[in-house]
Amino acid sequence: MNKMIGSSLIVAGTTIGGGMLAMPLTSAGIGFGFTIFLLIALWALLTYSALLFVEVYQTVESDAGIGTLAEKFFGKSGRVFATSILLIFLYALVSAYISGGSAIFAGLLPHLATNTFMLQLSGVLFTLIFGGIIFLGTSTVDRVNRLILSLKFSFFALVLLLLLPNITWQNLMEIPLNNALLISASPIFFTAFGFHGSIPSLNRYLKGNTSALRLAILIGTLIPLIAYILWQFATHGVLNQSAFLQILDKDPTLNGLVVAITQSTGSQTIGIVVRLFSALALITSFLGVALGLFETLEDLFKRMKISHSRKAVGLATFVPPLAFALFFPQGFILALGYAGQMFACYAIVLPVAMAWKLRNQYPNLNYQVIGGKPALIITLIIGISIACVPFLIQAGYLPSVIG
Repeated sequence: MNKMIGSSLIVAGTTIGGGMLAMPLTSAGIGFGFTIFLLIALWALLTYSALLFVEVYQTVESDAGIGTLAEKFFGKSGRVFATSILLIFLYALVSAYISGGSAIFAGLLPHLATNTFMLQLSGVLFTLIFGGIIFLGTSTVDRVNRLILSLKFSFFALVLLLLLPNITWQNLMEIPLNNALLISASPIFFTAFGFHGSIPSLNRYLKGNTSALRLAILIGTLIPLIAYILWQFATHGVLNQSAFLQILDKDPTLNGLVVAITQSTGSQTIGIVVRLFSALALITSFLGVALGLFETLEDLFKRMKISHSRKAVGLATFVPPLAFALFFPQGFILALGYAGQMFACYAIVLPVAMAWKLRNQYPNLNYQVIGGKPALIITLIIGISIACVPFLIQAGYLPSVIG
C-alpha cells in the first residue's frame, strides 16, 4: 500500500508540472470554458492509454522496458520505433523543464549580468542540483518527490487563496479569439498528463502488481485533473485576456506569467508565491520525467552491451537537454510542442497497437481495459490527429498557439 501511494504521488508529481504551467500561456486566447472541455477530454484519453500499458505489462517481466514490450509484439523494428519515440519525447520534456526552470529561477537570482546569462546560469544550476537526485535511484526520487509535492500542494493552496478574491466573472466569460486555437493547443495540453514515460519505473517499483499499478494511475491522474481545473479557474479569472496577451508578446515564458499575475493583482507577494509554486511544480515534474529518461538510457546501454557507469548515463541524460536550454533559453513552449507531438505517438499509437495484438494473442487475460476494439480505433484516430497538429500549424491551416 505504501508503494502504491508513493507511485500515485510520483504520477501526480510528474503530471503537475510544466504542462500545468504552460496552460495559462497556451490557453490565453481560448477562454476558460473551452479550456476545461479540452482538459477533461485529454484526461480521459490519456488515462485510458496509460491503462492500456498496464494491460500489456501482464505478459512480460516487471523489469521490462517499453522497448521490450514493443519488440515482443512487433520485433526489432518495434523496439527501435518505441525507443526512438520515447527518447525524443523524454528529451523534449526534460529540455522544456530546464528551460522553464531557467526562466523561473532567473527571476529569483540577483540581476548581476544580462538576462541571457542569468537564464543560462539558472539552467545549469537547476540541472546540477535536481539532476543529481536522479543518480540516487527511484526510492530516493520517491522520498524527495513526496517532500516537494507536499510543499507544492501547500503553495498551490496558498496561490488559490490569494488569487480567488481577484477573480472576475468577466474574465472567465472570455470567448476564444479563434475556435481553432482549441485544436492548436492540444499537443501542448497533451503533455499536462505526460507521466507515461515513468510507467516502466513504476511497474518495476511495484513488482508487476497490476492492481496496484492501475490504482496508482487512476488516483495519480485524478489529482492533477482537479488541480488543473482549479488552476485554470484562478488564472483565467484573474488575467484579463487582452492585457495578458500584451505581456506574453514581450515575454512568452513562465516569467511572463508571473509578471502578468503580479500586474493584474497589484501584489508582489502573490507574484512571489506563484513563482515559488511554479518552481516546485517544475521540480517534481522534472524528477519524474528525468528518472524515466535515465532508466530508458540505462536499459538501452545494457541492451546494446555498451559498457557504462551511472555517471555516463547521467551525462547522456542531462547534457543534450541542458544544451537546448542554453541555446534556446525561451524554448519552454517550443520544447513542449515537440514533446506533445512525440507523446501522441508514444502514449496513444504505441499502446493501442500493442493492445490490439495482445488481445488477439491472449484473449483471456485477467485485466482488460473497457471499450473493446471500438475504443482502440477511436483513440488511435485522435492520437494521430493530435500528432498532425504541428504540421497543420506550419502549413497555415491552423493558427499558432498564443504564448
